[in-house]
Amino acid sequence: MAQEDRIRWDEKHSKDEMPHTPITLVTEYASLAPGKRALDIACGNGRHSLWLAEQGFKVDALDISPVAIEKLKGKPGIVAKEVDFDTYNLPANTYDLVVKAYFLQRRLFAQMIDALTPGGIIILETFLHHPDNEREPSNPAFRLNEGELEAAFDDRCELLHIREYWDKDYMGYKTMKAAMVARKKHGGMTDTDFWS
Repeated sequence: MAQEDRIRWDEKHSKDEMPHTPITLVTEYASLAPGKRALDIACGNGRHSLWLAEQGFKVDALDISPVAIEKLKGKPGIVAKEVDFDTYNLPANTYDLVVKAYFLQRRLFAQMIDALTPGGIIILETFLHHPDNEREPSNPAFRLNEGELEAAFDDRCELLHIREYWDKDYMGYKTMKAAMVARKKHGGMTDTDFWS
């Protein structure tokens, strides 16, 4: 599967058909990170990595596509690395911010939390399964189920923003999306719990 994914994404990034502006969640919530070390999972053309680097973050940008990674190599503030997310494991206690947009690999959910420093922020946005979506992926596993993010992250994180909503994808098709901003709890408690 990894080789098929690599070929498919190399083709997409060669055509440069993906959006270049960061999603709103990143521009609105990245400043909540307690430090300036960031991870961009499935970074693609680097729209989030580049914006975060401009804000002073040191970014590890990871993707399966060598075409995508090559475009980011040598960019100030960014370390770009080709990885296979079917087997790659995120380093623990390393990042103040983890961004994952429009890529779904459920085995990484717990690793994303573990990869954060205490109080670190996760920003995640991707597609949600719904029968009225105008375009469905070839594999239904690439879509979240209703309430799945909350169930996966609520125990170990404080959910600062979570919503499921109708929008359009980059090709203009109506689709349901899920968006979340979560803060890793300090030793099982949030800062709010500590001071109340």
